[in-house]
Amino acid sequence: MSLLPMLWKEVVQLRRDRFTLAMMVGIPAIQLVLFGYAIRTEVRHLPTVVLDQSGTPESRALVSTLRNTGNFEITGWVSNRAELADRIAGGDASAALVIPRDYMRDIKRGRTASAQMIVDAADPMASSAAMSGAARAGAARAAALAPGSRPALVEMRVRPWYNPGMRDAVYIVPGIIGVLLSLTMVLITSIAIVRERERGTLEQLIVTPIDKTSLILGKLVPFLVIGFVQMSVILVLGWVLFDVPVRGSLAVLYLLAFAFIVANLGLGLLMSTLVRSQLQAMQLGFLFLLPNILLSGFMFPRQAMPEVAQWIGAALPLTYFLTGLRGVLLKGIGLEQLWAEGMILTAFAVVLVSASVVRFSKTIE
Repeated sequence: MSLLPMLWKEVVQLRRDRFTLAMMVGIPAIQLVLFGYAIRTEVRHLPTVVLDQSGTPESRALVSTLRNTGNFEITGWVSNRAELADRIAGGDASAALVIPRDYMRDIKRGRTASAQMIVDAADPMASSAAMSGAARAGAARAAALAPGSRPALVEMRVRPWYNPGMRDAVYIVPGIIGVLLSLTMVLITSIAIVRERERGTLEQLIVTPIDKTSLILGKLVPFLVIGFVQMSVILVLGWVLFDVPVRGSLAVLYLLAFAFIVANLGLGLLMSTLVRSQLQAMQLGFLFLLPNILLSGFMFPRQAMPEVAQWIGAALPLTYFLTGLRGVLLKGIGLEQLWAEGMILTAFAVVLVSASVVRFSKTIE
């Protein structure tokens, strides 16, 4: 008989804690709708540039056939291989079609004409879609030129860049750095602040002759150091255990990581001002972290997602950090190609820290 009063007490307490109740009901519903529509493993409309050295009707027909496969979206034309390499390295293109000067001449002479498809293989899933689409385009064009039993006249040669072996570890391990930093910085920061408020130690710090800015920096700087240690450990283990390359500058990588870590620390501090308990901090943290993982390009290519999901991913700091991280490690590019990602991460850091400081000041008064 003593069980019923206890159950009633928990129900009443849960009804009073409307934030927790809303999170318990709302999180599964939001995530089901969002991820059910957003997550796609079939990659379509890969941004592709074209280097057409032939400039003939037949080369333009090959480009049209490639576009009709649905795997590629022609986003531009380049005039030389250096420009092509810059577009792929900077992330503006995931693939490039190169049509040589003698393409039309070989077809007229009845010889097999070759075209090259260069693929950014840093993402194995997207590159697999590009390779299969290129093969279909080559076969379709060969069938159009040589119907029946005649030999094929078009050969599509695929060349993967940055990850020729198509190893998943080369793609996943760098992404784990960003995911773990988000997990640690956001959750631990928000919980640590809330825990101090629950214990009353935060109020004790406030009445000391320490200004609020110093108090906040004193809370955040140790986690910043922890973030750099975590990142260094994963980089070393990834290189030793999984042979993940480090082709670019570590200084550039750590500079991007600084802005990314500060942004996540600011977000964790901001979350701590919105909740009243550690349980609520964890619930709000997981509401952020799952979209952060699934919509940032860590597991699934963003090109395969609906436009709404891509816009949500564009509002996540991890999206830009993963671009910079994989660009430095796998492609060896520097700030000249990653300045936009660096500026966006810096803006995230400034806005989130500033908002958290303002909110923190109002909350503790």
